[in-house]
Amino acid sequence: MKTYRLPVGLALLSVLAAASALADSANPLVDKVRAANDRFKDVAVAVAEGYSPIPCASGLQGGAMGVHYVNGALLKDGIVDIAKPEAVMYEPKADGKMDLVAVEYIAFKGPAALDDHLFNFVTEPNRYGLDKFYELHVWAWRPNPTGAFADNNPNVSCDAMHGAAH
Repeated sequence: MKTYRLPVGLALLSVLAAASALADSANPLVDKVRAANDRFKDVAVAVAEGYSPIPCASGLQGGAMGVHYVNGALLKDGIVDIAKPEAVMYEPKADGKMDLVAVEYIAFKGPAALDDHLFNFVTEPNRYGLDKFYELHVWAWRPNPTGAFADNNPNVSCDAMHGAAH
């Protein structure tokens, strides 16, 4: 009987992880974010609205966040607005196109929340060189097996950035 515990335990963990990812993808906030920000599928819209790119961010554990297009004015305004994320995140493709994968809401005062979802607290020093802040990623366009609100997505890569820092 003991020889079956490990495979059964691994199978159970796999089912629970899949159920968690499915629950996140069906989360009402994810749907609201997608509806409010679908215009950013075209990166030119983000640029026209004042967003500028910073280098592609990969995770130490694997996966990536992608290229953040950040709106400096929205970072400074202190307002969390579902239709005006502080950053829009894209996965770079080999053909030079950018695929919209997520948005990020950032606040410097907290605790911060959006539709009762608490933001993650990021201490200082941090890899962004920012003061301490609160952030919430929402993977509304790319399923994330680690959760719709996780920092990195194993289904996103910076590999197409051709020598860019990541």
